[in-house]
Amino acid sequence: MARHTDTIAALATPVGTSALAVLRISGPDTNRLAEESLGAAPPPRCATHGDYRDAAGGVVDDVVATLYAGPNSYTGEDSLEISCHGSPFIARKILADLLSRGCRPAGPGEFTMRAFLNGRMDLSQAEAVMDLINARSERSLSAARQVLRGALGRHMEGLVAGVLSALATVEAYIDFPDEDLPAEDRSRLAALVRGVLAGAERLLATERTGSLLREGIRTVIIGETNAGKSSLLNRIVGSDRAIVSPEPGTTRDFIEERVEVGPHGLRIVDTAGLNPGASGVEGLGIAKTLEQADQADILVLVLDSTRPAPALPHGILARITPSTTLGVLNKADLVPAGATPAARLPSGIAAVSVSALTGAGLSSLLSELSRLAGGLQTTVGEEQIAINVRHAHFLAEARSCLGEALAKIEQSGPSELVASDLRGALAALGEISGKVDNERMLDQLFASFCIGK
Repeated sequence: MARHTDTIAALATPVGTSALAVLRISGPDTNRLAEESLGAAPPPRCATHGDYRDAAGGVVDDVVATLYAGPNSYTGEDSLEISCHGSPFIARKILADLLSRGCRPAGPGEFTMRAFLNGRMDLSQAEAVMDLINARSERSLSAARQVLRGALGRHMEGLVAGVLSALATVEAYIDFPDEDLPAEDRSRLAALVRGVLAGAERLLATERTGSLLREGIRTVIIGETNAGKSSLLNRIVGSDRAIVSPEPGTTRDFIEERVEVGPHGLRIVDTAGLNPGASGVEGLGIAKTLEQADQADILVLVLDSTRPAPALPHGILARITPSTTLGVLNKADLVPAGATPAARLPSGIAAVSVSALTGAGLSSLLSELSRLAGGLQTTVGEEQIAINVRHAHFLAEARSCLGEALAKIEQSGPSELVASDLRGALAALGEISGKVDNERMLDQLFASFCIGK
């Protein structure tokens, strides 16, 4: 995506019939376009009702227009939002008219890219815009909102300030060796670098949380055939998503559905029953079950309350841990009142008794899933910061440089080499906030945004 200073326009709402549609304009010709199409430019930040007229003077639609004067706008430029009736035909006519008057179609993410280039947000905030749009749970929404409000940027500023302080100390002794400076205190310098290194480690620890929030917590249902796994999936999802039959081995492939459990977004995966004697297609399904279990963030082990627990494959046993596994004793409705279920779970595994048929025990099941999901996620203090893969790459690079600098400081290495490592850490941290100018990286990043944002 090339950088431009011309005026761009795009539809900012999804294509399709709706009550309203919104078009966005940003750039130096915004006021002229408002005057030509609306008769006069609206007062800034004041929603104004009027007729939108095309270049030939014909009325296209009655609209509500809001002008945002730069630099106090989303993009930092003069911007205009036009809200028209939600007919795709009307929206296309207005957009075509704007293009005929000199606008250029906006590229993916170009409005947000201009906001970044004009200093309205740093790069981590720009990325959070897309996370906010794609949020599918309260936790992912909260994390995106906090980063959009500058939480990650503030932590990055602290790390950068620490590196700059260390670098200034080192370079003072390099640049002014003959000046009357106090003796170089390498222990203080080492403590400063350790502090920055610890801060980088805290942020790096949130990478998995970021992945879980963006992709959903992979929650795999496993168990023997006819234990009621598919019935449980249907009960959690709230619809007949999986085929349920008394015939063993009905599920031959895995089925995946997204659900929200408490504040968490989960990807619930129903798998083929663990039947040691299976062959053919059913055997292939069980192989996929083992594969899915290996990729799970949370395992839901479903057992039939009326039968003793089956022997589990070694690969499954190795994945079962108290922090990532929930035992579900299904068919509780068939267990006589006061009787103990026949099935037994591995030691230390939390268990809930449910009936997928009646729904009894479902609220306890969902509460336990929410608890396990919360335990997988890392916070930075009280803030829900979830870095992405790009952030993690540069934080890891900064960590490596800081580690090299610390080793040289502790081993009385040359100050010039310490300074070089610190400058490397500073450059890596700068890539996260976008302080380092990398046009190719910016083009690639904003290309993943939707048109109109």
